[in-house]
Parts: sequence; structure tokens; C-alpha cells
Amino acid sequence: MLRLEGVDAFYGDLQALFGVSFEVRDKEIVALVGANAAGKTTSIRVVSGLVTPRGGRVLFDGADLASVAAHRRVELGIVQVPEGRRLFPFMTVRENLLLGAHTDRARAEQERTLQYVLSLFPVLSERAGQLAGSLSGGEQQMCAIGRALMARPRLLMLDEPTLGLAPVLVGRIFETVRTINADGVTVLLVEQNVRQALTLAHRACVLESGRLVLSGPARELLGDERLKRAYLGL
Repeated sequence: MLRLEGVDAFYGDLQALFGVSFEVRDKEIVALVGANAAGKTTSIRVVSGLVTPRGGRVLFDGADLASVAAHRRVELGIVQVPEGRRLFPFMTVRENLLLGAHTDRARAEQERTLQYVLSLFPVLSERAGQLAGSLSGGEQQMCAIGRALMARPRLLMLDEPTLGLAPVLVGRIFETVRTINADGVTVLLVEQNVRQALTLAHRACVLESGRLVLSGPARELLGDERLKRAYLGL
């Protein structure tokens, strides 16, 4: 479904990605893991069109995305949940969710998708009229994921969805991601919780200082000695 080929990306004169190549296949979960400033967030920002690569290609369903603007990529089914959730705090939970269904394709299925989101996150139904800024951190993350699902993604990209959450909520978010994937949505997951991410994902890519250093089946990488030493503290 998605392929990055030799992608170089910069912020001004600072190079953040160096020839990064990986693929995400239809209906799978791929985890992007690594330390801070490894290039994980930059990679998904390149895919979503928020960062323009200076080298390499990004292909979606075999088509080059170079000339496709960020908002058009959402229409293709590429949807990102940003780190920090980025909700509209003075709008209600329901209003935040409905904002996700802004494309023609999503708007046509808005009510059915909303019921699906509320079935995944029943607490959002209870909080539907509450201001999003008054939710707990875990509830805000659920709302952010729900808003993304309202866009009816084919590829859902999650940037640090468990950051700052209590352990019990971390487990709940990961189980929800598993359910979303089982329902047919392909997932690209950026996550610092390496052990949890590799347990959840089908395949994984390890980034280090903007370079891809390891990739393969996630369970196999869990046993990789280099990964254990670098990221699992073993």
C-alpha cells in the first residue's frame, strides 16, 4: 500500500532523514521505533505531506505522491493522528469527531462511522457534549483517534498514541489499535514503547539518527540483540 524509497528530508538545513526506505502492506500494522530524534515523526509527516522530501519517492497504491497536497492525501485515505492529540479544546467531543468527516467520501458515511467510533470508545458517547479540553489525557487520545477514524482512513498513522498515559490506558489503546486493524484499516505506528509496539505489530522498522538500521517481522526483532541493547535495556 505504502512505499518510501530513499527518502531524504530536511528542516531548513538540518537533515532529518537519510535515504529511508520501507513499505507498509495492506491490512498490516507496521511499527516505527527508535529513540528521540530518530526520524519517526518526520517519516509520517513526509507520508502525510506535511514535510516535503528533497530526495526519494513516496508511493501510495503505486502512485507517486509528490504532487499530491496534504489535504488531498486525506481524501486518498491517508490519515494521521498527531503527537499531542491537537484537539479543539473549546469545541465539544462530538464537534471534534464530526470535524474528521470533512471529505465527501467520509461525509457520506458520517453517522455510521460515528456509531462505530462510539462503539470503540463508549466513554466518548458519555462525554459527547463535554468540551474536549476538559477530558482526561486518555479520553483526549481516544477522541483524537476517533476523529481520525471519522475520515474513514485506509492507512491510519499514529504518532506516539500512548505518550504520557497511565499503564492501564496504554494497554487499552494498543488493544483498540489491534481492533481497528482487524476491522480492515492498515496502521503505521510511531511508538517509543518498543516492547509493546513490537508485540502488537506484524513488522517493524528501527530508525536511528534518521537512518533505517533494522527491519523485519516484529516478533523476530524482539529477540534481536542489537535492539535489546539499544532500546530495551537488556
